[in-house]
Amino acid sequence: MIKKFTRLLLICFCLACSFSALAQQTPRIRTIQKKLDSLAKVLPGLDQKVSLQINGSVQQYLQGIAAANNLSISVDPKLSFPINDNLNDVTASNILLFLAQKYSLDISTVGSIIYITSYQEPVINIKPPVKEIDAVYNRSNNSLSLTLNNDSLTSVAKKITQVSGKNVIVPVALQGKKVNAFIAAAPFETAMDKLAYANEIKMVKTADDYYLFQPLAENEELYVNGDNQTAVRKLFKQVSPAPGGNAASGVFFKTVNGQKLISADANNAPILNLISQASQELNYNYSIYSEIKGTINIHVSDVSYEEFLGLLLKGTDYTFQSENGIYLIGDKKLEGLRSFKAIHLQNRSIDTVVSMIPADWKKGVEIKEFREQNTILLSGSSAQIREIESVIKQLDELVPVVLIEVTIIDFTKTRTIATGISAGVSDSVKTGGTILSGINFTASASGVNSFLNSLGSLTSLNLGHVVPNFYVTLQASETNNNVNVRSVPKLTALNGHTATLSIGSKLYYKNSTQNLIPSASTNTSVFTNTYVPVEANLSVDIKPIVSGDDEVTLGIKVNISDFTSIPTDGSPPPQSISKFESSLRVHSEDTVLLGGMERTENDLSASGVPILSRIPILKWIFSSRTKTNSKVVTVLFIKPTILR
Repeated sequence: MIKKFTRLLLICFCLACSFSALAQQTPRIRTIQKKLDSLAKVLPGLDQKVSLQINGSVQQYLQGIAAANNLSISVDPKLSFPINDNLNDVTASNILLFLAQKYSLDISTVGSIIYITSYQEPVINIKPPVKEIDAVYNRSNNSLSLTLNNDSLTSVAKKITQVSGKNVIVPVALQGKKVNAFIAAAPFETAMDKLAYANEIKMVKTADDYYLFQPLAENEELYVNGDNQTAVRKLFKQVSPAPGGNAASGVFFKTVNGQKLISADANNAPILNLISQASQELNYNYSIYSEIKGTINIHVSDVSYEEFLGLLLKGTDYTFQSENGIYLIGDKKLEGLRSFKAIHLQNRSIDTVVSMIPADWKKGVEIKEFREQNTILLSGSSAQIREIESVIKQLDELVPVVLIEVTIIDFTKTRTIATGISAGVSDSVKTGGTILSGINFTASASGVNSFLNSLGSLTSLNLGHVVPNFYVTLQASETNNNVNVRSVPKLTALNGHTATLSIGSKLYYKNSTQNLIPSASTNTSVFTNTYVPVEANLSVDIKPIVSGDDEVTLGIKVNISDFTSIPTDGSPPPQSISKFESSLRVHSEDTVLLGGMERTENDLSASGVPILSRIPILKWIFSSRTKTNSKVVTVLFIKPTILR
């Protein structure tokens, strides 16, 4: 009995705690209670007490309450958890509230039907806090710092405008764009450009200092050009690729300082397609006058429209010409595409310039020369004329003239020794001659007889007397000659041309030829004399070449020839020849010395009594001898002066 009473008190305590807890329920439980209280007015079974002892699932438990109190209860099939609570003498309404709180159930009513499901926490639409855009602008150096992570482009543009005072516009098409970037203290325009590049959009600065973000158009892409700057280019899609052509070829453009420039990367692409694409993209008017055939491989960066056309048509039979803003493209021979140009040379002669034009460039171009005006008239393709004109203008520069002063000095040293005794008979000979300097004394017959008488008185030897007309001559002399020959010619030559100096003499010798003419009776000889010239010259060839630093490179050739003797029998005269060739580099108005060309001549002549003139000791009595030694040293001084 005591145990039953204790158990009853425990149950009452639990119910009291539960009902006390119900009194402190959340608004959700109070809302359910109000629903059940309102429904109890039409369903008395909610206020009837229930005594159940079911240990099973929630489905079984609620079905038991519904059957016991005549209630319509529907349970969500997803609810399958077990219930081990034994509740006695408690109203059905309180049991439903208890289950709703303990097992997080939700109770709704449809008419008199009670529907029980699992409780779902309601979604509360709380707006997230507005993210602060990290953008810092430094007015002192006009720099912008950005730290962006999946931020709205609209919010970023608004923040940049607020901190910098510069207007940044985002079009409707980009208002949902999210951007990412990390830029530290970059110049404002550079930071804006790189922000656009990093997020695959374009940034354009208008003439009124507005910064506009724009989406990429169809077939456009961002890239880094040859100047290492970000730019936009349009991908080129071939309309009709050539067989074997590369469909990935492209023509791209950008605007620099208001000028539209073209970049192209094409492999085996039709020339006509490239012309059409470039003309359409840059909005140039053009007209094709003949069928344009051929393909090209081309890779260029940042060239103008005319330069691009010139590259495409170079080496072909086609050309172009601009007329009233319309580019005419077609065969070079067509009327309207031919052109002419008169080029007046300022510094060069047309003779030298025309010969320097490459032969391949002259094909298809007619060249007329007007010597009176020193003018060249070119007629033909505009592109070829421009090429030739460019070359002529580069060649038509002032050619320097070089004044060359050549100083030639010959140092000649000659020594002649003449010795001998000569005797003879003459009608009238007087005694006399020179003793100093050099002996050249002639003694008459009386002088010789006096000499013989003197010897006879001294030696008691009678040598006799000579005939009255006899004479004798004694000769013993030495002659030294030092001769200096100076020549100072002045030559002028154009740069790269040779100046020549020649000084010398010309002799003739007889060349006899005998021709034998045979005949039946006798042979006839015909003698023919021909006089052949022989020259002995001092010639100097100097070729000056002027460099950019006013230095002159001299190519020098020197040829010295001279006659060693003059034959009296008409034979060719012997010659001595000296040559040398050199190249050297000197400054303008510097003097260079070229010397050391030495020629030595030795001549020995003798006359006397045959046989006796060759016997030692006696030869000095019965012969006379002349010995000549000659030495010539030639020195050249060369001074170039550039005349402009």
